Amino acid sequence: MNNKFKFLAITAAAFFIGFSVNNFAMSEVPCNCKIAVVDVMQVIESSSQVQAARKDHQAKAEEIIKYIEKARKDVAATTDEKKKKSLEEKYNKELNTKRKAMEKDYFTKLQDINKNINNTINEYAQNNNYKLVLAKEMVLYGGDDITEALKKSVK
Repeated sequence: MNNKFKFLAITAAAFFIGFSVNNFAMSEVPCNCKIAVVDVMQVIESSSQVQAARKDHQAKAEEIIKYIEKARKDVAATTDEKKKKSLEEKYNKELNTKRKAMEKDYFTKLQDINKNINNTINEYAQNNNYKLVLAKEMVLYGGDDITEALKKSVK
């Protein structure tokens, strides 16, 4: 037990010493590269493609709600228990198919939008000689904020 504790203490000390030396060494290295930061959520929210996809998704969701209401009325109006059960199964299958199609369509649109936004960021960075672009949420200090320029690009 004592040997395990010593080994763990030595390993932890070596890690922290190595980490400190690395940070000290890197603090002396000048950075000649341009670094940008971007608030990705702001860029996404300003995208007309995202807004159109949300609007389309909402419209399809409302169609499904109307379909559910119609199905409930049809099932409630049926008095024969066998027909009622058959009708419920039919509507449930159709509803699941509609939901899956709606979600797949929305997911595909969001993937395409994501690719478009990533390509816009890459293109902007290359055209403006940025070597590194980071999410603004991950950076405490530094970097050129390119969010506004990208918001204009994705409209």
